[in-house]
This record gives sequence, C-alpha cells and structure tokens, in this order.
Amino acid sequence: MDLAKQAKIVDSIHNTLDDLVGQRLKVRANMGRSKIVESEGVLTQVHPQLFIMEVDRKRGRTARQSFQYVDVLTGTVELSQDGEPLFAPFIEEDTAEEDYALENASERIL
Repeated sequence: MDLAKQAKIVDSIHNTLDDLVGQRLKVRANMGRSKIVESEGVLTQVHPQLFIMEVDRKRGRTARQSFQYVDVLTGTVELSQDGEPLFAPFIEEDTAEEDYALENASERIL
C-alpha cells in the first residue's frame, strides 16, 4: 500500500471518528507480547494525529487513553460500536504472496 493511499485512509478514519465524538465505543488494543486490552468508553477528543477516549475503570472511575489513527490502520487498535466494527481491516494479509516473494528472494541470494 503506497503512502498516499495510507494518508487518505488515515484522513477517513479521522473524519469518521470526528462524527462520533461524545458516543460510547469499545476499544480492543493489542499492546504487544500477547497482551490485549479491551475497554469501553466515550470518545472525547479528536486531534490531527490521535484521538482520546475516557475509558471505564473499576469502581466507577474513568481514565483517559489516547490512540493513533495509524494504529487503527494497521489493526493494532480495533473500534466497535454496539457490537459492530467501525472499520474493516485495511491491510489484508496475503501470506501466499509473501511466502512466494520470500522463497524467490532466498533463491536469488543463493
């Protein structure tokens, strides 16, 4: 995926979330090392590079968390509302093509 296409997708994510400010969303974030955090909260602010949510914590407390649009683009952060995902996967994994490319690359090296 080229850089111009990625920039357009990030802009569309930004515009979609700008329309959802003040609404409840569910966030599923892959924090690395097999740690996936799921939380629910209100989308409070949308900025050019990131968005901020007030997520629910234990005992009625809330915490602010920020996420980048690029993380939504790469699938590291998934957003849903009322059980429906807001964004389809943008980067499709085609392992057959990758395996073929790796195999041919290793043959060229040898």
